Amino acid sequence: MRVYAATKNPGKLRELRDLFAAHGFEIAEFNGYREPEETADSYAGNAAIKARALRAQLRAARIDAPVLADDSGLEIAALRGRPGVHSARYAGANASWPERRAEILREVAASGSSDRGARFVCVICFIDRKDREIFAEGIAEGELTRDERGDLGFGYDPIFYEPSEHATFAQLSEKQKNAVSHRARAVEQLIPRLPRRWREGSGVGT
Repeated sequence: MRVYAATKNPGKLRELRDLFAAHGFEIAEFNGYREPEETADSYAGNAAIKARALRAQLRAARIDAPVLADDSGLEIAALRGRPGVHSARYAGANASWPERRAEILREVAASGSSDRGARFVCVICFIDRKDREIFAEGIAEGELTRDERGDLGFGYDPIFYEPSEHATFAQLSEKQKNAVSHRARAVEQLIPRLPRRWREGSGVGT
């Protein structure tokens, strides 16, 4: 079953493809996807905004297919949950990922807090061909490092330490990360909520 993903992030797209392939889904990219402004104050709200935008853009291109979008963020205890839903735009819309990571480490150091608790949260919004919306959430609990470690992954992966793996997400292979990540857990929650005919590869989202 082919499902289009609302993302222009190559790392996220790669992860989604790997995670859904195990369940018989082909995650496709729509080259004409135009990212909408994410104005919601929740992960679910922003995921829905992106999924609905892609669904409308596909319909305009005469493509009738189910879609999905995820919204995720890093929540840091010492920063009272920041950056949260603003993770992708933290430190300014034009900031680079290294700049965002550096800003977070600087703020935590300046806070004086000894709490290194952090978690990644991911919410997926799936919209079928009848415009029914299904949501699922996944959480990965971990710790914030004091410096960057590893050069794999993307986003905040170099500063998020996964205790069970004794490594940051950026030090894990794709297979290792996809076994413990927030996105993997969201997919695990989503699959059982989909009609059985989709999971069995028939119905094409009807």
